[in-house]
Amino acid sequence: MSKLSKQDKIDIYNNWKHLGHPAKQLARKYGVQPSSITYLLTLIDRYGTEVLDHSYTTYSVEFKQQAINRVLFNHEIAKQVSLDLALPNSGMIFNWIRKYKEDGYNVINHKKGRPTHEGQRQTDPRTSEASKRPQTAELKAYCRDRIYKKIRCLSLTKKQKPTAQEVASAVTQLRQELHVTVKFVLDAINSNPDLPHLSHSDYYYTLNKHDKDLKNQRLMERIREIFDEHKQRYGYRRITAQLHREGVVVNHKCVKRLMTKMHLFAIAIRRKFKYSSYLGTVGKIKHNLIRRHFKAILPDRQWYSDITEFHLINGQKLYLSPIMDGCTQEIIAYTLSRHPVLKQVMDMLDLAYQKHPALNGLIFHTDQGWQYQHAAFQAWLKDHGISQSMSRKGNSLDAGLMEGFFGILKREMFYGFEQNFTTVEELEQAIKDYIQYYNHDRIKTVLKNHTPIEYRNMVLKAAAQ
Repeated sequence: MSKLSKQDKIDIYNNWKHLGHPAKQLARKYGVQPSSITYLLTLIDRYGTEVLDHSYTTYSVEFKQQAINRVLFNHEIAKQVSLDLALPNSGMIFNWIRKYKEDGYNVINHKKGRPTHEGQRQTDPRTSEASKRPQTAELKAYCRDRIYKKIRCLSLTKKQKPTAQEVASAVTQLRQELHVTVKFVLDAINSNPDLPHLSHSDYYYTLNKHDKDLKNQRLMERIREIFDEHKQRYGYRRITAQLHREGVVVNHKCVKRLMTKMHLFAIAIRRKFKYSSYLGTVGKIKHNLIRRHFKAILPDRQWYSDITEFHLINGQKLYLSPIMDGCTQEIIAYTLSRHPVLKQVMDMLDLAYQKHPALNGLIFHTDQGWQYQHAAFQAWLKDHGISQSMSRKGNSLDAGLMEGFFGILKREMFYGFEQNFTTVEELEQAIKDYIQYYNHDRIKTVLKNHTPIEYRNMVLKAAAQ
């Protein structure tokens, strides 16, 4: 604000008061912080333009002490105190508080200009250290309060007990901020039974202890990159597998420890919104040909399908009907619909047939939903040489492969993110993006750390040899 002349300040006020110019616009025009403009406008609005004549007032020690006490000990807002005292800018009181702490909690009017040779002499370090200790009970209480708040925040941030390294780091910060001794900070912490204690020897040992993970900085950076690339969906096992794919030799226990140290935890929200299309026996029930032997040796030998339901916050619903291959666990085809109708399932079959027309001998397994009992559905399978298989009534484990996929899908892109989808169209696009990611980018440990598409290509190549 010092670069603005008195006339500039008056013009700013008139433009805001009489012409209605926003404070942010005026801040950009004059190259000043918006908060400084807001303070200036409030100051002139309260005291008039005459307050601008007192920009270079010299304030006494008593005046500064009263202002500092109001902020530090009465817990008043610094900006409000500055306005009450008609200070030219709100930054002055923060400078006073900073100097107050640096000078051992004493208000000193520093003389302007170069210090004399007398003033440049070195003071005794022991005298300087002693002068920076809190002298009064009021100041000691203030410092202890700051220490308690700082250490409590360590537990609140992580919701678990802080490590000795974190406590030692906080002690060092408090020592520098409050200009007190290490003994004063540690005594304050150890006197409170609700705070994690730290002895003097442990403090200095922790400071000087060599961090064994300094050599792992590049590895930690790559772990964080993988974690972010996959939108917090990868835990330590899959991150370890991805590192192995990249040629990095590392143990999964090391990756787990480093992720814990960096507070990287995969999404773990689990909920159940069970959709059932079972309406009793409305058609011919087929035998269970799978009997929970979900794994197929080759692609396009066993397909699985089911329907799941998504509930939006606004009450709308969306239904997903996919087909999964029992060998590669890829999603062969899928359809999305606002209602669980037969057309959704029939369209899904047509899409799958366009991609994989050689289906003779295929087993198509579902539950006993009414769509799969429908004559049109069963006729389509028969016409294409496909054997139909159905789970037993009330046995959800018979459809374990599809149930597992729905759990992964909703946990990684829907549960906990419902507020991100304001329309059904946004949810549809998110599901399409996820299935693309699931097939082409998401590695699976059961597929020897390959993606479903990679595993399909690998199996077909081995079968052709």
